[in-house]
Amino acid sequence: MTRLMSTSNGLAAATTASVKRSMVVPTPRFYSTKIDPMTGELAPSPVRSLDASRLKITNTTTPRDMPPSESLIFGHSFSDHMLTIPWTSTGGWADPVIGPYAPLTLDPSSVIFHYAPSLFEGMKAYKDKDGKVRLFRPDMNMRRMNLSADRIALPTFDGGELTKLIKKLVTLDSAWVPSAPGHSLYIRPTLIGTQAALGVNQTSDALLFVITSPVGPYYPTGFKPVSLEADPEKVRAWPGGVGQYKLGGNYAPGIKTQKEAATRGYQQCLWLFGEEQWLTEVGTMNLFIVIRGEDGVSELVTPPLNGMILPGVTRDSILSLSRAHSNGQTNIPGLPKQLRVVEREMSIHELQSHAERGSLLEMFGAGTAAVVSPVERVGYKGRDIMIPTGEGGAGEVAKAMLAEIDLIQRGGKEHPWSVVC
Repeated sequence: MTRLMSTSNGLAAATTASVKRSMVVPTPRFYSTKIDPMTGELAPSPVRSLDASRLKITNTTTPRDMPPSESLIFGHSFSDHMLTIPWTSTGGWADPVIGPYAPLTLDPSSVIFHYAPSLFEGMKAYKDKDGKVRLFRPDMNMRRMNLSADRIALPTFDGGELTKLIKKLVTLDSAWVPSAPGHSLYIRPTLIGTQAALGVNQTSDALLFVITSPVGPYYPTGFKPVSLEADPEKVRAWPGGVGQYKLGGNYAPGIKTQKEAATRGYQQCLWLFGEEQWLTEVGTMNLFIVIRGEDGVSELVTPPLNGMILPGVTRDSILSLSRAHSNGQTNIPGLPKQLRVVEREMSIHELQSHAERGSLLEMFGAGTAAVVSPVERVGYKGRDIMIPTGEGGAGEVAKAMLAEIDLIQRGGKEHPWSVVC
């Protein structure tokens, strides 16, 4: 365990046990209505639920042109319109409004500035060869957003209704969805507490808003493997905490650690946990390791959802696709014919051992921004663990997963995950 968790052997054992018990993701409680965020089924409610049919649209009077594709920088350019939906504890969700992109006006005493009730999601829209705009697995983002909201006592909502509204926003700003290969429109749904009052309590006011940003390919000139630093003194998340939720407060504490790693020549952090120094996440991405098993079969290993790991959409997609391939349900070009898919703990010591024995085949992060991000070395206690990267800067599993997911996202392959706006 880390110093935070190792005050006694008894506490260390209890903590390890709590990690195993916390692998089940809780079902959210709904404040304005009882719904299933996956199906959108509603029950009677004393306050107003989120209702896409009440949408009001005000078009901008000063439309802008999207910047040239080659000049796009992630998160620096934003489309003409945004979606806003206020909420109050007495009235529920107000009418959704799509209007011109503009600054928000908030009171200086708003709870968001003092106690950080804030969460967000990351999604993308893609333009297919026929000009249709597609979302990728929006139901998963809606479910995760509701789970995050429930964890910090912000209002939950009907995920199906918000998906309808996001489709409307993306369709209105479809000119901002780049059609160039590797380009997309990044979508950022955000929910914040806005009550104008000091005091650590459940907020009586909140604001859900969605902005969009055109982005270019993560690797415009091919894969560029990253280097990681694993510092056992730094902890991203812990059992019973909020590591599995996409809260704004989970991200700021990692910035200094990343900056410190950069001064030593590493681009990102490899977060460890516990006395065993389990591998957890890579920067803000989920982690995958490919090793050669004792029987010679390739194994795709990722840490389990133990309450400290974000349940990533890309993570789930990679697991689902690779399992379908290994079970013979589909064939993914480039993947090994035999591939064992395993969700289990792996320590930094096991990773080091595989590297020394030559059974470490590749390692990569996975997330919405890059889909996959290959790793070439891990700095640990003053030494580098070297990771094979393969021809072109990425291993065969990472390259195959990127190609397959990109094909689905852009409608090149019929799949229920790809949803037309």
